Amino acid sequence: MDIELARTFLTIVRTQSFIRAAEQLNVSQTTVSARVRSLEERIGRTLFVRNKSGASLTPAGEQFLRYAPTFVQLWERARHQVAVPPGHRAVLAIGGELILWHPWMLEWLHWMRTTAPEIALRVQVDLPGPLMEQVTNGVLDLAIMYAPQQRPGVRVELLLEEKLVLVTTDPDVTGPAPENYVYVDWGPEFSSHHAMAFPEIGNPGIVVGGLGLLGLNYILEGGGSGYFRQRVVEPHIASGKLHLVAGAPSFFYPVYAVCSMQSDDELLQIAIEGLRAIMADQPPPR
Repeated sequence: MDIELARTFLTIVRTQSFIRAAEQLNVSQTTVSARVRSLEERIGRTLFVRNKSGASLTPAGEQFLRYAPTFVQLWERARHQVAVPPGHRAVLAIGGELILWHPWMLEWLHWMRTTAPEIALRVQVDLPGPLMEQVTNGVLDLAIMYAPQQRPGVRVELLLEEKLVLVTTDPDVTGPAPENYVYVDWGPEFSSHHAMAFPEIGNPGIVVGGLGLLGLNYILEGGGSGYFRQRVVEPHIASGKLHLVAGAPSFFYPVYAVCSMQSDDELLQIAIEGLRAIMADQPPPR
């Protein structure tokens, strides 16, 4: 089977639209329709029902969805392993969100080079959407993320339940003051809990999307308050640059490993064990 047929099928399933699938695949809608027709001819069944609201799966399409991610992931896995660099026995492709690369992912990278030098590494930083897409398609074996989506062909494992805490540069502050509050968008769940806890801060003057380190550096330089990852602010609290706001609620912010179902379980186990130990501030297994 042409692997692009399976990729196109999965993109339509995810977007629920031939038009949006064409936009994401950077091809014409005619090309998408032609690929679906070719796939349906090979299988001998209609896979999609198209209507004004988009595209939905037929019963045959639901059955094919059980296997399509495997086709794509096996192809990517084979492509990676054929390209194993000399002196290595396997390749592990891993990605992570930008705010996770320092310090955890950086420490993990050093640990892997020392502990498993026979494993070649391909690493990248990206946004959650592209990372999820690449794990689903088998381009990445593993991605470290905060809010992964459940998709066919992937499994999600909890690595750590991190905590978001309210800190301030002013030790006399008893709560977030709208005039110097920095709101970091930690995702929809945080947004919901934050709105219930602080209804008076409905429209903060500074909003930082997806990069807590930017907001943290801003208040360290210019003063203010905001919610940040506890492990990141602990050194600044210890030095007296930041202070926990007494009585302020904290919010859980779990970190997940998202794995391709077709990846080598031995490689994944090595990688995840190291990540768990580093995130728990324990000596990684060797």
